[in-house]
Amino acid sequence: MNDTFLRWVLITLLVLPLFGALGALFPAPPGLKGRDPDQAVLRHGVSITGIVLLLTIALAAGFDYAHPGRMQATTNLSWISSAAIRVHLGVDGISLPLLVLTALLTFLSALYSYFKMPEGPSAKSFVALLLVLEAGMLATFAVLDLMLFFLAFETVLIPMYFLIARWGSDARDRAALRFILYTVLGSVVMLLGLLLIGLKAGTFDMVTLASDNGSKLSHTTQLIAVLAIGIGLAVKTPMWPLHSWLPDAHTSAPTVGSVLLAGVLLKMGTYGFVRIILPIAPQGAHTFAPYLAAFAVVGIIYGSLVCLAIGRQGSGGDLKRLIAYSSVGHMGFALLGIATLTPTGVNGALFANVAHGLITGLLFFLIGAIKDRYGTTDLDRLSGTTGAALYGAAPRLGALLAFGAVASLGLPGLAGFWGEMLAMFGSFHPAAGLSRPAYLAFMGLAAFGTLLTAAYMLLVVRRVCMGERRVSDAHEQAEWAAEGSDRQARLRNDGRPQSLRVGGETNGESGESTAEPAASRVLVDVQGYEFASWTPLVALTLLAGLWPAVLLGLTDPAVRTLLGGN
Repeated sequence: MNDTFLRWVLITLLVLPLFGALGALFPAPPGLKGRDPDQAVLRHGVSITGIVLLLTIALAAGFDYAHPGRMQATTNLSWISSAAIRVHLGVDGISLPLLVLTALLTFLSALYSYFKMPEGPSAKSFVALLLVLEAGMLATFAVLDLMLFFLAFETVLIPMYFLIARWGSDARDRAALRFILYTVLGSVVMLLGLLLIGLKAGTFDMVTLASDNGSKLSHTTQLIAVLAIGIGLAVKTPMWPLHSWLPDAHTSAPTVGSVLLAGVLLKMGTYGFVRIILPIAPQGAHTFAPYLAAFAVVGIIYGSLVCLAIGRQGSGGDLKRLIAYSSVGHMGFALLGIATLTPTGVNGALFANVAHGLITGLLFFLIGAIKDRYGTTDLDRLSGTTGAALYGAAPRLGALLAFGAVASLGLPGLAGFWGEMLAMFGSFHPAAGLSRPAYLAFMGLAAFGTLLTAAYMLLVVRRVCMGERRVSDAHEQAEWAAEGSDRQARLRNDGRPQSLRVGGETNGESGESTAEPAASRVLVDVQGYEFASWTPLVALTLLAGLWPAVLLGLTDPAVRTLLGGN
C-alpha cells in the first residue's frame, strides 16, 4: 500500500479523537439524539473510537511486513526550529501492535460504556475525556521526537485523573490525587533526562539518536539520562517500589478506567524503556540493567505475595485490588526481559505487554460485571456458601473468569505464557558483560513467581466461581435483597440493559422490591453487549498463545534493529 496513504491514515487516527472530543461537547444534531442526550453522546463515542479502530486496522493491513524494522507511514516536519523539535511520526514492528491494542481496548470500552455508563457527571464530559485519553495513548506509540513523546506521555494524565475522580467509586479523590502526584513527579524527572539527551546530542529525533547508538553522549551523560528517564518510566510501568499509586487507582476507577489503565497506560512505561533507553543510551542501560532486573524480580515476588494475602479467607480483600497487584508482578516480567538487553528478552517484554493488555483488560471487564451483579468486589462476600458461586449462578461469566485467570497465570497455549517464558530465556543468557550467575538467580526467582501467580489465580477461581449458594443467615438475606433493590431502582428505565434482576415483584415507580431471599435471586448471565466487548479479547488471547509468530515476527526484526543501532 502507498506510504503516502498510510501516512495520512496515521495522522488521521491521531487527530480524529481530539476532534471527536470537541464534538462530544456540542449538542447532538437533530435525528441523532436518540431517546436522550446521554445516549446520543455515548453513541458518538462508539462511532469515533470505531472509526479509529478501522483506521488502525487499515494501517496494519498496509504495513510492509517484509521490513518491520523500518519506520513506515512517516511524517517529518519542522515544528520549533530553534529548539530542533520536529513533528516526526512513524510506526514499526514495535509500535504497531501497541497502536492496535490501544484502539481496540478504547473501542471496547466505549461500547461497554454505551450500555453500562458509570455513575457520575454528564456523559458528554465522560466521552470527551475518553477520546482525549485515546489521542494521548495513540500518540505515545507513534511519535518519534523526544519532546513530542513527553507531551503525549503527559496528555493521558489529566483525562485519567478525572475519570477516576469523577466516575470512580469509594476513596476516588484520594486515589486520583495519588495517581496524578506520582505520575507528574516521575514525569518531571523524566523531562530533565530527555532534555539532557537532546541538548548534548543536538537533536531530539528518536530515529537519529537510535542510529547514533549513544556515540554522541558521554558515559556520564548516559548514566544521568538513564537514571532520570528510567525513574519516570518506572513510575508509569509500575516498578516496585514506585507502584503504590496503582492499587488505589484501580480499586477506585470505573471499569473502563481500569481496563485502559492496565491495558495501555502501564505499557507506555515499558515501551519507553525499549524505544528510548536501550538504543539511545546503551552504556547507561548496561550499567543499570542488573539493578532493573533486581527490582523487577522483587516486584514479581512481592506482587504475588500480596495477591495471596488479599485472596486469603477472612482478609476482607478486594478483587480489583488483587488484579491491580498482579499487574505489578506481570509487568515485572516485562522489565526483567528488558534488563537482559538481549533480543530474546526484549521480545519477551513486548509480547508480555500485549498479552497483559488483553488478559488484564478482560479481567477488569469481568470484575466490573461481577460488581454490577453483586454490588461488591469484596472476596469474602463473593465466596463461601452465601457468595457468588458463578459456575452455578452465571456459568458463562464464571467460565470467562476462569479463562482470564488461567491466561493470567501463564498457561501454555495462551498469550500470557510466551512473554514470561521469553523473559526468563533472556535471563538464562543475558547480554555480554552482565553477570550470568546473577541473572540465573533472577530467572529462578521469576520462575518461583509463576508458581505464586498460579496459586492466587486458582484461589480466586475457587472462591468466586465454585461452591453452592445457600443462605442461612437472615441478616445476610436482608442485606443482599436491599442492595438488589437499590441497584434495580438505579438501573430502571435508563434505556440500557439491566445486568441484575431480583426475584419477586417491584412496587410501582419507587422501585421498592418485594424480593425473595438472596438464595432465590436470578442473575443474568453474560449479555449481548458484554459478549461483544469481551469476545475479541478472548479470541486474541488464544491467537497470540497458539500462534506467537504473529507478534514475534513483527517485533523481532525491529528489536534487532534498535539494539544494533542500524
